[in-house]
Amino acid sequence: MKAIVKPSSRLQGEINALSSKNYTTRYLLLAALAEGTSTIYYPAHSEDSDAMRRCIRDLGAIVEEDDEKIVITGFGKHPQPVSELNVGNAGAVLRFLMSVAAFCPDVTFVNTYPQSLGKRPHHDLIDSLQQMGVEVFHQDGRLPITIKGGSPRGGKITVSGNVSSQFLSSLLFMTPLLEQDSEIEVLHDLKSKVIIGQTLEVLEQAGIKVYASEDLMRYRVPGNQKYQAKQYVVQGDYPGSAAILAAAAVTNSDVTVLRLEETSKQGEKACVDVLKAMGVQLTHHQGVVHVLGNGRLQAGDFDGDHFTDAVLAMVAAAVFAEGTSRFYNVENLRYKECDRITDFLAELRKAGADVEERQSEIIVHGRPEGVEGGAEINAHFDHRVIMALTVVGLRSRNGLIIKDAQHVAKSYPQYFEHLNALGAEVELVEE
Repeated sequence: MKAIVKPSSRLQGEINALSSKNYTTRYLLLAALAEGTSTIYYPAHSEDSDAMRRCIRDLGAIVEEDDEKIVITGFGKHPQPVSELNVGNAGAVLRFLMSVAAFCPDVTFVNTYPQSLGKRPHHDLIDSLQQMGVEVFHQDGRLPITIKGGSPRGGKITVSGNVSSQFLSSLLFMTPLLEQDSEIEVLHDLKSKVIIGQTLEVLEQAGIKVYASEDLMRYRVPGNQKYQAKQYVVQGDYPGSAAILAAAAVTNSDVTVLRLEETSKQGEKACVDVLKAMGVQLTHHQGVVHVLGNGRLQAGDFDGDHFTDAVLAMVAAAVFAEGTSRFYNVENLRYKECDRITDFLAELRKAGADVEERQSEIIVHGRPEGVEGGAEINAHFDHRVIMALTVVGLRSRNGLIIKDAQHVAKSYPQYFEHLNALGAEVELVEE
């Protein structure tokens, strides 16, 4: 499907932020790992959360759903034997469930997205699972991956944090269920520490004890714990909302987004501060973000490791800022659905943006007068790329055509619908 994005002079209106994908997938997993019945209110509906629903069902959870909630009866540390699991293009779901699959005798995670998730490496988690006595068969760290488990062992475990924090999160979800206590040490660096904060937050809500060092590089996890069956309420999603707020910032706008908690542990909450630093007229009070955009922005320097999944939307806003912006400490963007530095910047140049890359930086030389547009863009099967390029298209002189736009559904199926409700003109056509 192609998205034909037309220039938009004004956005106006009010929307509810969609529910958080990250919290939904984590709560679904907590509920599956509990032995009783849990309820999750206002869950996200996206390809990622649907993949987690599908896989925990395959592993033996009972999942019932209506318009407001999901009710899940979990399997604890005794998932039913299953020969294959299909996570689609959901990297976090794959990584979280690789550790859970260690309780199964023989599971293969199939490769249904060879050009996207199929290219992403998982060596770091594979190494950790092997330390725990789990056999793992793989294609140079990539899918398909077969896990022969059944009796994973605790003890001293190391995991690299260089590529992704998801490997550590995966171990933190699984190790409380082991018979032995575990000590987890993170090697090298730890990317996206804020996201580990989300994992620790939901584990605490589920009654799980994890003792983390202040720098989040070492963990002590007592064994023989049980996840409590609980009620959870999913908060609004900052990563998806960042693109809506960026669109409001680069146009003349009066846009309100509801359900964005000021106290949220989502690192992408920082997008509000980034836009303020760019001079956007914006308020954030009692869960409501209000943007009065005039299209004028100032460049700045930003540490992107704090708001990984909002970096591309903020780069899109910086395309129109006065001066040169720098987003640094973002190398982990290279290991997402696509290389979100090289691939994304290649598409931005097609639209007329002036951008440069370093190994772990994105440099944006702003063009306050706007960009030409008029190009057909490759989305690289990446939802964040699609959302960010749509922002650029709204402020371009000739719009943009974005190929494979259906992949926005990975995290934000209603994205184009919400933009059009605010006055944008985005037409979806079958390819």
